Amino acid sequence: MKLILDGKINPYYVQTLCMIFFPGEKFGAGEETREDAPVLKLSLREEVEGLSASVFAAFDGKAATAERFQPYSPDVDRAKTAKLACGSAVISALGELLGYRPSWGMLTGVRPSKVATELLQTGMSKTRVKKTLNADYFVIPKKAALATDVALNEQRIIGDPQKKDCSLYVSIPFCPSRCSYCSFVSYTSGKLLALIPEYLEHLVKDIRMTVRKIRELGLSIKTVYIGGGTPTILSADQLRFLLSAIAELVDVSSLEEYTLESGRPDTITAEKFAVAKEYGVTRVCVNPQSLCDEVLCNIGRSHTVEDFYRAFDIARESGISCINTDLIVGLPGDSFKTFSGTFDRILGLHPENITVHTFCIKKASDILRQTGVQVYSMRGGDAGKCVDYTQLKSQQDGYIPYYMYRQKNTVGNLENVGFALDGYEGRYNIYMMEEVHSIFAAGAGAVSKMVNYRPDDGGKPVIERLFYPKYPYEYLRDESTEEKCAAIEDFYRRQGILDT
Repeated sequence: MKLILDGKINPYYVQTLCMIFFPGEKFGAGEETREDAPVLKLSLREEVEGLSASVFAAFDGKAATAERFQPYSPDVDRAKTAKLACGSAVISALGELLGYRPSWGMLTGVRPSKVATELLQTGMSKTRVKKTLNADYFVIPKKAALATDVALNEQRIIGDPQKKDCSLYVSIPFCPSRCSYCSFVSYTSGKLLALIPEYLEHLVKDIRMTVRKIRELGLSIKTVYIGGGTPTILSADQLRFLLSAIAELVDVSSLEEYTLESGRPDTITAEKFAVAKEYGVTRVCVNPQSLCDEVLCNIGRSHTVEDFYRAFDIARESGISCINTDLIVGLPGDSFKTFSGTFDRILGLHPENITVHTFCIKKASDILRQTGVQVYSMRGGDAGKCVDYTQLKSQQDGYIPYYMYRQKNTVGNLENVGFALDGYEGRYNIYMMEEVHSIFAAGAGAVSKMVNYRPDDGGKPVIERLFYPKYPYEYLRDESTEEKCAAIEDFYRRQGILDT
């Protein structure tokens, strides 16, 4: 796509706006020379009382223009004023050009409920927040209501966070096979799976060093999350080795939540879940993605619907108190009829959590190489109807939307929402997404995110990150954990948190 920008404009923001209408588009010199490339010209001008944005857009022999003026406000900085001016102009011009109104308007970020949270914190009523999202950000009413409800639920769950609160993330980046839509760093070949025993030894050493530093600093671990990959690719003995090491270091009985993201039904056994229960795990994920065998085959899942029901029964019989099931809207070969049937059957099982994702096209996914740009979809076909169905039916069955995030290049530019029965909300998900407290991580591809949460003084969180090597074989050679622990202590001392 050809972008021509004039003025002090954030180019990345404009690109994300354009990708709502042209999902999968690329930006760069090579793309600008394509004869069929869409064109967008955006000019931003400083005026005495605000910023004025004007847009010209052209594609497929058609053109559209739009102009928007955004007045300065004492409560809004220049960067946000520019976003509002540019966003409304781009959305208006491209919407007219393509005859399409995106449901989330100009909100392009990962956390659409963040804007609702910020508005609520100014003292706005729930009704006014929804109206503001609709009028100023072009968010359609039902999405404005969803963002506001999620923001209110998150605030209730977060409560009054303490600066010494934190969580622990443990990475198991291995899977029995790779799903065609996956872009996570996960490894499936026999040669790489053979690294698991050595990987666990190294991982446990890093967990010990990290947790000891957490304890030395007087920090309090609220949640533990073991993710991947597929953590239940580990054998029962390997799982016991990992969980027993964590139990030696962490008082798991005091945790708000302890998650084992088991995920793939074909890796779940009663023995593994008995080990998880023994060592204090309180939340597991059994993720079908779809209850249609044809759709599962289309996306390269190596399990069947029958496998999922078997795994769900094992989870329920294990006595672990919270079960999450992940579903994906808009998968290749799925339709409203098949997806709504899937959702109805999941509701019939009454899991404590249901997380509904929208199919997202990632550059590293196999499905993109298999099918090309045809997987991208601006309007999303049945996806919007499926998402609406999940939100209506879950509410009728007593579930509340407790967290939400969005990704680029999702089908129909739609969202991912976590639903929970009251009292079973996935707290780690909220703490991680809303950057409420530090998340300390260990393992290949893991990222520690150190946070000084500052809503009490109106400031944005101060955030610094520490990265482990991406690949398991690199991670096995890594000896940086001691340096990371020193960096953690340095962050907390610089932020003055240890003195509070």
